[in-house]
Amino acid sequence: MNSVEDGARRATDGPARARAEQALYEVIRSILPALAPEEITGDKHLRDLGADSVDRVEIILGVTRRLGIDEPMSNFSAVPDIDGLVDHLSRRPLA
Repeated sequence: MNSVEDGARRATDGPARARAEQALYEVIRSILPALAPEEITGDKHLRDLGADSVDRVEIILGVTRRLGIDEPMSNFSAVPDIDGLVDHLSRRPLA
């Protein structure tokens, strides 16, 4: 379908990664509804998808709420791309 869902996986827990991927994909699609699903690939940064700074904050807040993760926004500043964001999220204890 897209590389967020079926691209190269990094060394993280399978179920946690799958849950984080699905939540992130759903939040991105809800905040950027004009974006074609195939445009959401793991090697892209949220900026590359057309997300401005407010969109990026909304995406991160939305996915962390959905997953039950309580983490400062500053912890996400160094995440390089969507795969990195999924990795970061899947290493956190999920609700």
